[in-house]
Amino acid sequence: MKVFVTGAGALLGQGIIKSLCLAETKYTIIAADPNPHAVGLYWADKAYLIPMADSEEYLERIWSILKAEKPEVILIGTDVELLIFAENKDFIENNTGSHVIVSPPQVIRIADDKWLTYKFLKENGFPYPQSVLADEADRLVQSCGFPLIVKPRRGARSAGVRTVRNEHELREALQATSEPIIQECVADAHHEYTSGVLTLGTEIRSVVTMRRDLRDGNTYRAYVLPGFEANDMLAEIAKRLRGFGPLNLQFRMDDGQPKVFEINARFSGTTPLRAYAGFNEVDFMIRYVVKGERIPPPKLSPKILLRYLDEIIIEPGSYEHLVYKKQGENLSFTKPGHHLSRGNNDDERI
Repeated sequence: MKVFVTGAGALLGQGIIKSLCLAETKYTIIAADPNPHAVGLYWADKAYLIPMADSEEYLERIWSILKAEKPEVILIGTDVELLIFAENKDFIENNTGSHVIVSPPQVIRIADDKWLTYKFLKENGFPYPQSVLADEADRLVQSCGFPLIVKPRRGARSAGVRTVRNEHELREALQATSEPIIQECVADAHHEYTSGVLTLGTEIRSVVTMRRDLRDGNTYRAYVLPGFEANDMLAEIAKRLRGFGPLNLQFRMDDGQPKVFEINARFSGTTPLRAYAGFNEVDFMIRYVVKGERIPPPKLSPKILLRYLDEIIIEPGSYEHLVYKKQGENLSFTKPGHHLSRGNNDDERI
């Protein structure tokens, strides 16, 4: 089965490729990224260079790849591409036969904007961290006190997130942050969790929750929690959101309730960790949309998953072939070696 994965240079795109390699299903992986140094390009069976998502040439390039490769499934590996594919999903599917695994545009917009995320949670009666925009920062200080969290309304992987402990730090953070949202600081880092949910509109097929330790905004240790106490409420949040495919909910537990501070309407950087834990959400979702196979309930046992840096060797011929093709020529190449082995990987350990 042929799968097209964008964002081969992003942690998300690389996690999708890892999950495909870990699957029992044999996949032919077509990867794309704007940067020839993107490691995921060299894990794939075939690779393409593409323009940045905000380029006028982006959709034309994607369309040419889809016509040439005819993948059964398209998986999106960066946040900035989600809305593009969501808005063009029907056209792509109707004209290529490829399945685009992406949520509806309104779901992408809610997840992409932390203020809209807060409003969604509040309006639907779910737990949430108290949140305000910049002009009401003083009100949040009076009701919650310090510390507070200042972050951009739009962003991922904790980019631009600041913990402020007094008025001076708050004013500095507000000046330094574009479109800031200010939130109460819920619990502590030892009570932070990430959940991967597979959803088919109002049908929730799986919830897999892990406690996590962060480094530079990314999970570097994860603890699998079978039957986690808040899974039912997390499923209700996903059901109310009405997404399609993967959702990622990030939260901290506070007085026994999950206060969600971020929703990602996509697979996540912890997707391959869930695959290692025994639930390969990428594989199951593909088999559902292509073959109509039932998504099984997760069967998990407690595990600790550790991440660490690894290296990949790129032969000069592979790099030059990818980079120095003329504009307008087919920029694909068949990768000569260094495949990420199926069923094994070197940068996570259980």
